[in-house]
Amino acid sequence: MKAEVFLPEDYRPAEDEPFMNERQLEYFRRKLINWKNDILAESRDTIEGLQDSARNVPDVADRASEETDRALELRTRDRQRKLISKIDSALRRIEEGEYGYCEETGEPISLKRLDARPIATLSLEAQERHERREKVHRDD
Repeated sequence: MKAEVFLPEDYRPAEDEPFMNERQLEYFRRKLINWKNDILAESRDTIEGLQDSARNVPDVADRASEETDRALELRTRDRQRKLISKIDSALRRIEEGEYGYCEETGEPISLKRLDARPIATLSLEAQERHERREKVHRDD
């Protein structure tokens, strides 16, 4: 079992420290875990809300509106389920020592990008190339 890494409350990864040192890894690990826990809490609230709202609404327009809201909520939860999978994958990369490096080039992903999108697997440049290729193929 690894020793607990001390991380001050106000810690932010900085460019002037070694890339993906223990403190940076711990920072991103905690950020990912907190994000996942927030999503799971929202999902529990949604499930409870859907169970509570499973009532018979006599007005057709109200019923249709409620069904639309429920479908939208379920679609959102499905996207968040996929997001949890990506968060778990990022946590696995932290454990394996691969976190923070571009899957395509092997180069470090910028700390700003990781802070904004901690599940990123591509550097900004590689992501842009990927999106350009995707757009070209989509236009065919």
